[in-house]
Amino acid sequence: MKSTVKYVCQECGYTSPKWLGKCPSCSEWNTLVEEIELPKTKYGSVTAPASQVSNSSAPKKLSQIKTNEEKRFKTYSRELDRVLGGGIVPGSLVLVGGDPGIGKSTLLLQICNGLGKECNILYVSGEESEAQIKMRADRLGITTENLLLMGETNLDSIIYHAKEVMPTVMIIDSIQTIFKSDLTSAPGSVGQVREATHFLMRLAKENNIAIFIVGHVTKDGNIAGPRVLEHMVDCVLYFEGERHQSYRILRTVKNRFGSTNEIGVFEMKDTGLEEVENPSQMLISGRPKDASGSTVVCTLEGTRPVLAEVQALSTPTGFGNPRRMATGFDFNRAILLTAILEKKLNYGMQNLDIYINVIGGLRINEPATDLAVITAIASSCKNFVINSKTIILGEVGLTGEVRSVSYADRRINEAKKMGFEKCIIPKSNMKGNEAIKDIELIPVTTVRQAIHILENM
Repeated sequence: MKSTVKYVCQECGYTSPKWLGKCPSCSEWNTLVEEIELPKTKYGSVTAPASQVSNSSAPKKLSQIKTNEEKRFKTYSRELDRVLGGGIVPGSLVLVGGDPGIGKSTLLLQICNGLGKECNILYVSGEESEAQIKMRADRLGITTENLLLMGETNLDSIIYHAKEVMPTVMIIDSIQTIFKSDLTSAPGSVGQVREATHFLMRLAKENNIAIFIVGHVTKDGNIAGPRVLEHMVDCVLYFEGERHQSYRILRTVKNRFGSTNEIGVFEMKDTGLEEVENPSQMLISGRPKDASGSTVVCTLEGTRPVLAEVQALSTPTGFGNPRRMATGFDFNRAILLTAILEKKLNYGMQNLDIYINVIGGLRINEPATDLAVITAIASSCKNFVINSKTIILGEVGLTGEVRSVSYADRRINEAKKMGFEKCIIPKSNMKGNEAIKDIELIPVTTVRQAIHILENM
């Protein structure tokens, strides 16, 4: 019996034999998604014949299962290996997302040179021909003989050739161009993306092939396609950065085999992506001297402490309502910190436009950066210069108090390594860090106290 196609509402589960714009059951628009309905047996259940049941799927005791964790493949890219948790796990499914032109395909093609020393690689592109990939490989200096190229969009053909070649690593660029012939919808639709990822997942797990999937993102910054796509894969990597800036940040948001929120920093050049060994030095280089509104904070990206420069600018507004703008920092958090300055420290912010910017394209979200941001705003409003050798740490509460931060010792040691001489930290973080030498620790309990100290340095 052949499988049939049905359309299922993602809101209420209503099933229709054809696509409808509006669900007759829940009246929601554009919620019907194409799905494949498997044939039913005479007993009414959807089951596989006994001949298709694999012995490997039989239940096993925990003590009988052996792991291959020690057999990770090194990509010979230290930044990517860090993000992946130490290398590529055989049989894993990795999703790489990012804006168009950010460098996803470039990064994956570059690592083929290192992987080719010990692995066979199959690079499948639905966006470029083999000749176009070869041109890009020549520009990037890819010389490995263990790289196979294929320009194909039919999923059945891709799986057939993958089983013939049996590569160690496989790259799909991109999942939005792959289609399954059983589905009538266009490539990139919700049904096509979900079904293609499901079959690629089975290919990876059954044949122990590590597969990288490139995914496009929507205007909101989310990976295009169903949200279940991110739940199916083992690891989700986001490539961040502004196209007009040379630096790129590869961030882990999900990793079943390592830490999440790790980052790798790269610089885009004519010859491809180059690793940045010291992100802190990169992010604070070129910092202006004797300029108000500039502070330095240490944020934790996974297990890596990274120094970042935060700049604030306040100017008299020319409109009825003052503007608030934040780049690289949460906008609502910026509004909250501005309100604390106005309420608790009597700063007149009603007629001032406030602009906040994190240098280098980095996005900082943790509360430990609150004190640096609020002191940068105060420095710009009062026009006083903060000592360039001072780093600022602390979370700010609504009453103006400064609260403790996590892993203060790592942040302080990173600042000391980069040549900073003073560190303003919450008083509650002093315990256990008094023994740190070569950097002066200045404890504070309130925002008012921190600003007073910075004004008189």
